[in-house]
Amino acid sequence: MPSARAPRGTRDLLPDERAAFARLESIARDLAARYGYREIETPIFEQAGVIERGVGEATDVVEKELFRLAPRSDERETWVLRPEATAGIVRAYVQHGLQTWPQPVKVSLVGPMFRYDRPQAGRYRQFWQWDVEAIGDPGPAVDAEQIDLGLRFYHEAGLADVDVLLNSIGDGACRPDYVAELTGYFARHEARLPDLEAARLQTNPLRLLDSKDPAMGALIAAAPRIGDHLCGACAAHFAAVRVHLDALGVRYRVEPTLVRGLDYYTRTAFEYYRRGAEGQQQALGGGGRYDGLVEVLGGRPTPGIGFALGLDRTVLALAEADPSAVVAAPAPLAVVVGADPAATVDRLRVAGLLRAERLAVRAELGQRKLGRQLEAASRERAHFAVILGDELADGQVRLKDLLAGTQRTVALADLAGELRRADSRHRHGEAV
Repeated sequence: MPSARAPRGTRDLLPDERAAFARLESIARDLAARYGYREIETPIFEQAGVIERGVGEATDVVEKELFRLAPRSDERETWVLRPEATAGIVRAYVQHGLQTWPQPVKVSLVGPMFRYDRPQAGRYRQFWQWDVEAIGDPGPAVDAEQIDLGLRFYHEAGLADVDVLLNSIGDGACRPDYVAELTGYFARHEARLPDLEAARLQTNPLRLLDSKDPAMGALIAAAPRIGDHLCGACAAHFAAVRVHLDALGVRYRVEPTLVRGLDYYTRTAFEYYRRGAEGQQQALGGGGRYDGLVEVLGGRPTPGIGFALGLDRTVLALAEADPSAVVAAPAPLAVVVGADPAATVDRLRVAGLLRAERLAVRAELGQRKLGRQLEAASRERAHFAVILGDELADGQVRLKDLLAGTQRTVALADLAGELRRADSRHRHGEAV
């Protein structure tokens, strides 16, 4: 076993797995553009206060999972690696005065996030998310649009069995009274609470509804429901979200115990699960409304909603659903090989001509026999081999279809066009 290894809880994305991520990123970016969300980038580390105030100091993310960076002695700021994207995007919205832009500001980000979490299947300390935010629209139509957008991502990625769980968790007008009733209910049963949940009762009682401890099942089932305590405005908003989802044909299930894990959520909350695979470690992604977060981070009161979808978990889900469907790293269209093992200058020159024509071509730069060069090209799943021999002196090469086993002589000047035509027609298995 090598002594130098990736840090615990992280892993290297080797070419085939990176290709699977790249495919999901491409789907995400295409969907974001179709739905009118523009791309944004924020730093992968933020001032600690941005995350602590935005996410909530009594959340697991802040209490247990932050990667805190040790500052140099001459630095006054303290930083953390971003555990999620919303707080940083809202900070950018406030910092750069995006409230003066036409509202809502709709942005999208794909990138790595970091949480000091216990490594396990589907949970890494560095993980990738697609994040989508709409800031400046009170909904409810934008809520339904985002839920539909996230679901469409999974469908286009190849997961048809994804369900939407939906809830409303109220707002500052109605949630405090509900939390007080919920606290009283669990306090009456405090002797039955596991240690972790007993601590949450003191700091963040709403999170008790999100517990996956089996000992909590009966207590949660009998707990007061927030849906029964919504104020008129929140109830009307939640009803309107469902009307819009019904109009879009989005299937969903109202889940009264769905609360999400961050303090900034208000009203609409939602999560995505593969059918029959619900549980703390099984959510593929989720999001909700955060109508008070802009103000918390120094801006004027501004509504917002967003979601984050885990790319790591999506790749795992795709592999579980159909291992043969996992994308491999792109194969070259052609490999330039040569009868003379030492003629690397010629192979590199011809490959350069084809690359200038925007074709994906690898040059065989090792000095091995032609048979070994062709074997390597086949293992890479290249469609063609461009074989350089004595005919190169007359401006010609041999073009071999590695799938069909046929070949013919082609003028070097026509080679790029021949390869492009063959590629565009998908003439795999036919003579060229």
